Amino acid sequence: MTSQRHDDGPPNRIADDVLLDAARTCVLAIGVRRTTLAEVARRAGVSRMTLYRRHPDARGLLAALMTREFGDVVRRAHARASTVGTARGRLVAAAVEVARELSGNPLMRAVLDMDPATVLPYIVERLGGTQRLAEQVLREHIADGHRDGSIRAGDPATQARALFLVVQSFVLSSRPATSDVDSSALFGELSHLLDAGLRDRHRHDTGAATHARASR
Repeated sequence: MTSQRHDDGPPNRIADDVLLDAARTCVLAIGVRRTTLAEVARRAGVSRMTLYRRHPDARGLLAALMTREFGDVVRRAHARASTVGTARGRLVAAAVEVARELSGNPLMRAVLDMDPATVLPYIVERLGGTQRLAEQVLREHIADGHRDGSIRAGDPATQARALFLVVQSFVLSSRPATSDVDSSALFGELSHLLDAGLRDRHRHDTGAATHARASR
């Protein structure tokens, strides 16, 4: 039986998703370190040269896969939170959903379970493309919150980085963190943490005091 190949014609006719889907299958099956361009090409049904012309090395291919996979999670959460009333509410809803989805994402779990060292550079050395995308979404929510008054004043880039680090810790540590704590309750606490950290306490306290005086 001959295998059906997808690389008839010019290499740019091969959809990137075909190659990234094959890479995803490899990572789920054998882990990041054992995933090679040759194995991805075999699973995608394309020639090695077709894959090499698009992704010259495995590291770049896997980075593209993770950017697609995790970036999609960020964008979906952002879209689903768009109907929440305030910018703070939208940010909290989206961030908690991203943390919840990524902590159980099969690709994320495969990376953390089989090759946890591959994520270390993105924790201690540099931020990757998906991390920067997540921060950009956070900055947009924060800027909206400054405008509608639901988020306390501050430097958007610094606030976004702080929030990102909190959410990232929940994603990376979710398995040991939920070994003896209910996961729903834990993500509920994340929601409270983010909401409390973003509120303008002075504005809230002033509003509460005004309401109390009016009710006397």
